[in-house]
Amino acid sequence: MHVKALLLAGLLLVGAAAARAQDDPSGRSDEKPWKFTTGHYTLTGGGEPPARALDLNLRRSGTFGNAWIGWYDQGAGGPTQWRAGWDRFFDAGSIRVQPSVQVASGGFVGGSLYAEAGDSWFVGAGAGRTNMRPYVNLNFDPNDMVTLVAGHRGGGQQVQLVLVADNRERPDQRHLHLNWKADRGEGEKLTLDLLAKRGDVGGERIRRLGATVSYDWPRWSLRAAWDPKVNFTPQNMLRLSIAARW
Repeated sequence: MHVKALLLAGLLLVGAAAARAQDDPSGRSDEKPWKFTTGHYTLTGGGEPPARALDLNLRRSGTFGNAWIGWYDQGAGGPTQWRAGWDRFFDAGSIRVQPSVQVASGGFVGGSLYAEAGDSWFVGAGAGRTNMRPYVNLNFDPNDMVTLVAGHRGGGQQVQLVLVADNRERPDQRHLHLNWKADRGEGEKLTLDLLAKRGDVGGERIRRLGATVSYDWPRWSLRAAWDPKVNFTPQNMLRLSIAARW
């Protein structure tokens, strides 16, 4: 897909979302439906020279779900890619279903489907597939995968265990997340995500631990993440992000 055509499609997608702007009765959005995130990433190790990357993302939330467009640039001969996507939760009786679609420059197309059941205690399962075209994976979990989720929510907190397993190219690759979210009141929220990963990297069997910490205010949010052997490559990544809502 041509880069300009993708960018135009993404802008039209976000524009259409804005034209339908209203609060989502499911509670998936609030009176600040726009979010712009700037991420600065540093890659080190693996016998490679250090590299830096810029990640820009604009998202619009509403009754249609979440529509977004983003741009990633690693510079110094590294990958550069536009991408856009959409996802939404739907209620299907006692089950909540979330489809998602992603496209990117270079002809990439991907999608996933997730289903969740339960209220205070809940379980979920999902799967994702791509057309295997080049993609700078900023999800940082495998995209061709199966997902299993179990957790509990209540009292302004949510804790969940998430297993993401590649089931296509590298079935030995696994991500296990322990995610905790706490409502701090007055629009503030703390999120902690602990990651344990294992799999093959260049013929070496690795086991590594990573972590992400996020803090949200009504209009701003900050995030810091350490991801060793990012995307099961030899390099480690430190990610710092700031986001604004309006």
